[in-house]
Amino acid sequence: MKEKKWTIQEIKELLNRGNVQDDWLEDWKADHRKGVQQLLVRYEREMERQHALKQKFAEMLLHENHYRQQGYKWIAGCDEVGRGPLAGPVVAAAVVLPANFYLPGLNDSKKLSVKKREEFATYIKDNAISYSIQFIEVDVIDQLNILEASKQAMLNSLNDLPNIDIALIDAVHLPTLKVPQQSIIKGDEKSISIAAASVLAKVERDQWMRRLGERYPVYQFDKNSGYGTAAHIQAIKKHGITEHHRKTFLKSI
Repeated sequence: MKEKKWTIQEIKELLNRGNVQDDWLEDWKADHRKGVQQLLVRYEREMERQHALKQKFAEMLLHENHYRQQGYKWIAGCDEVGRGPLAGPVVAAAVVLPANFYLPGLNDSKKLSVKKREEFATYIKDNAISYSIQFIEVDVIDQLNILEASKQAMLNSLNDLPNIDIALIDAVHLPTLKVPQQSIIKGDEKSISIAAASVLAKVERDQWMRRLGERYPVYQFDKNSGYGTAAHIQAIKKHGITEHHRKTFLKSI
């Protein structure tokens, strides 16, 4: 039987689709064409990357799996974003994911690109059992302080969910929460549920700040999300502050 002569384009299309049989790989590894070998190197790197993402995802399910084995069904992850900016709200999200939820690459929202965060946020919303996103505005931040305002946003998001058996929370403890909770340091890197909440909160806040940037272009909120960049601080010194600036954050400016 005559051995099939693969074109480089055929090999590329099959590798891109992941539609690869072991005997084909053996044939291609024996193919000395430079283009084929370059395709195989890229394919193997991608397979290694995908394996690492799957492994990381499995590690980030350890907390959820532990509590499911204890009989908890509605496991909520909760996180907040926006503690550090000079302007804009602090935003918290809480989310309950199904047991079969799978989204390799999900991680702390700060480690994802804008495009990937927005793609992930859409997927999370479409596949979550429930989720809630809550804002605490600057007047409350100035009244309470940023830590207490962050806790209030997190509490509001959790209380807004229809069912919770236990809450996994990034870094803080919420004394008035009525269900069991576990505070996890760097939880957005260790728990899928907290990471999902981190993505929802980050995307929602960034979109809100971009809209605010259209109203106040001199502060470049669409670029800095309210953080104290040099350009933002210079704009404050030149134009003063808006109602969306945190007065308690600006005492040294």
